[in-house]
Amino acid sequence: KYMHLEKISYNNTVSEDYMLTSDGRFVRMEAVLSEWANAGYPEDRIFRQDFNQVILSFDEAENGKVKTESGKFKKKFAIWFWGIIALGIISIVALFWMITKGWLGYLPPLDELQNPKNKYATEIISSDMELLGRYYRNENRVSVDYTDISPNMINALIATEDVRFYDHTGVDVKSLMRAVMMLGKAGGGSTITQQLAKQLWSPRANNIFERALQKPIEWVIATKLERLYSKEEILTMYLNQFDFLYNAVGIKSAAQVYFSTTPAELKLEQAAMLVGMCKNPALYNPRRRPENALNRRNTVLNQMCKYDYITEQVCDSLKALP
Repeated sequence: KYMHLEKISYNNTVSEDYMLTSDGRFVRMEAVLSEWANAGYPEDRIFRQDFNQVILSFDEAENGKVKTESGKFKKKFAIWFWGIIALGIISIVALFWMITKGWLGYLPPLDELQNPKNKYATEIISSDMELLGRYYRNENRVSVDYTDISPNMINALIATEDVRFYDHTGVDVKSLMRAVMMLGKAGGGSTITQQLAKQLWSPRANNIFERALQKPIEWVIATKLERLYSKEEILTMYLNQFDFLYNAVGIKSAAQVYFSTTPAELKLEQAAMLVGMCKNPALYNPRRRPENALNRRNTVLNQMCKYDYITEQVCDSLKALP
């Protein structure tokens, strides 16, 4: 065992210093020398390897050349620790490289990213611009432009789903790290662009492992969408794509089905209700679970107040509405 010896002189002149023994105890050197002398060991052998407690010469100990078993363990631990970190980084880089090459999961080609496949309903409009009817096969979805959507809807969506929407390029690293550290309890880490990528190209996952694999693919798609579209176009695509249930696919159908109005005329509390459904349209549906929907609407209003889209007075007055 490697020991630490403080200042000690020969010729029986011993200071009040201590020695660290192999079992971790501090012992006064005067007591140790006295014990060894009583045992009949000559002074010139005290600093030799007569005992397992000391294997360094007096000069080596005096120069501070001391090594411990714990030092060896720390070195091995550091090697393994940084080795695992390096392996993790290499694995992540390799994962995203394979995704961008299309070797892992489905990565839509450029023409499909530029022209996503959407099925819109056919509207029959009279000569005086009145809606006579709507025909569709599976989804009652009607496209609207960004200018035809109420700012209340846009602000509520950003404040609740992606407050740094205008600052990131598809992936919000801060939100992602928060979601990982808090295990999703403090909110998710997906941006609006990632949610759009999920809606357009991610099939329903059968288990948690499939969903875990879909996540990095959606990150790659989201960064590509950010290069191809403006922020306004991404918001419009997201709201046109989202399924609000009850045959209300897209914001235009949802405004009509739930509030008998248009997206441009949505009131603040109505927009908050629809945005609240974006988290889970079944759980927070005003027709299925009105109490859940009301609580979620108030959460959205609180988020808008938190990020200065509305004042606290307006927030409180709207939360008091049924």
